Amino acid sequence: MTGLRDQKKQATRKTLREAALRLALERGPENVRVDDIAEAAGVSPRTYNNYFSSREQAIVAAVSAEREARIAAAVAAQPAEAGLADAVIEAIVEQYTDPGEHQRDALLLITTRPALREAFADTTSALEVPLADAIAQRRSDIPPHIALVLAASVTAAVRIALQRWLQPSTAGGLVVPSGSLPDLLRGALAPLAPALDAAEGRRDIG
Repeated sequence: MTGLRDQKKQATRKTLREAALRLALERGPENVRVDDIAEAAGVSPRTYNNYFSSREQAIVAAVSAEREARIAAAVAAQPAEAGLADAVIEAIVEQYTDPGEHQRDALLLITTRPALREAFADTTSALEVPLADAIAQRRSDIPPHIALVLAASVTAAVRIALQRWLQPSTAGGLVVPSGSLPDLLRGALAPLAPALDAAEGRRDIG
């Protein structure tokens, strides 16, 4: 019963975020109300509020949904001989810079709306626990609390990189993201490499 209930909740969340993005792309996010999203998804506004606290959160969820699980899986899938720092950094860069064909329009929409940019940067918080679990699974000798500290540091670095990328500059009258996202991510994560290496015994702390 619990499994079926969870599946229904996940299906409802997916329907809501897809409806939110579709309406935002069609009308512009400022012309989309929570009631519109709920109606398009076939649920009540009260049900909508059980899943998302704002229209911006629902819209960005269409891009960020399940990313934390994909990043955790990508960390686990890195070659066994790869160091923890390389495994984490490569997994992060891969998942944040390969949005897929169907999400490019959504990312463009997000980068041009301040409220969506802020909501998108906030989605990094969901990464912390899955990433900590992935780190602990990859290196069983790393205590869970250390894995959480490392994951929290990585999450903070990713959020800072996204915030920098989502501070758009104007070029030829068009609003475009600032710099290369892969470069910004690698730059923000690079200072954490010694700590990740030290946690698995590849480098002495201090």
